[in-house]
Amino acid sequence: MFEFLMPFSSYLIFIFGAMLGSFSNVVIFRWPRKESIVFPGSRCPNCQHPIRFYDNIPLLSWFILRGKCRDCGHKFSSRYAMVELLMAVLFVLVWNTHGVSWTTLEYLILVFGLVTASFIDIDHFLLPDVLTFPGTLIGLVGAYFNPERSFLDSLMGFLFGFGFLWVIAYFYQVWRKQEGMGGGDIKLLGWIGAVLGWKVIPFVIVVASIFGSVLGLALAKKSERGLKTVIPFGPYLALGSLIFVCGGENLAFQYLRWFIPEL
Repeated sequence: MFEFLMPFSSYLIFIFGAMLGSFSNVVIFRWPRKESIVFPGSRCPNCQHPIRFYDNIPLLSWFILRGKCRDCGHKFSSRYAMVELLMAVLFVLVWNTHGVSWTTLEYLILVFGLVTASFIDIDHFLLPDVLTFPGTLIGLVGAYFNPERSFLDSLMGFLFGFGFLWVIAYFYQVWRKQEGMGGGDIKLLGWIGAVLGWKVIPFVIVVASIFGSVLGLALAKKSERGLKTVIPFGPYLALGSLIFVCGGENLAFQYLRWFIPEL
């Protein structure tokens, strides 16, 4: 009925995604430092001058100022703009794939959490409980009230996702006498399962393993530690999930049917 609004709505979703990308940058930078994500407002890390509201427009301000502080010329990381653009593009992909629905809203919340958690994990090898715990709760509660999803599927997704990595981590620790997977990864996959359901878990794990192995070997080759190089696994789990919510649903379920044809 409202299909004619979709192209126009995509622009609004893009802007909204970029705005949340800007907020995500604040969380990524401040949360690991135990700083408030609300106060004080954004300021230059070099001269400490508050950033003016018209210099804090997502994406646009970064390009206008060429990634520099208006007051002291300090250069800001291009990753700020990259996170804003990534969030905006992912929001549009989810919107155009799933349309106007409660599931879309839940997926947008998941996208924000996954992008934010991934960059924190990249920087600090840490997946914050402040994202995974509420995310899991929202996933379970959302499935209970959302007629488009099944609560049982959501609960099984949480148990399967959390339990699968917990078992792997437990036996690895018993075998090697050292921790091979952080608890944050286990909680993250539980969160993903609570939102996407248990059938998506194998696809997410395979995608994460493939990309993690390829990029991990590339990083190991450049590192002095070689194969002992530690890499965060959370971003790869997030990647598998994002592929699913951004249009990879058929691919994921086809993969599962190869092993369980009855589904």
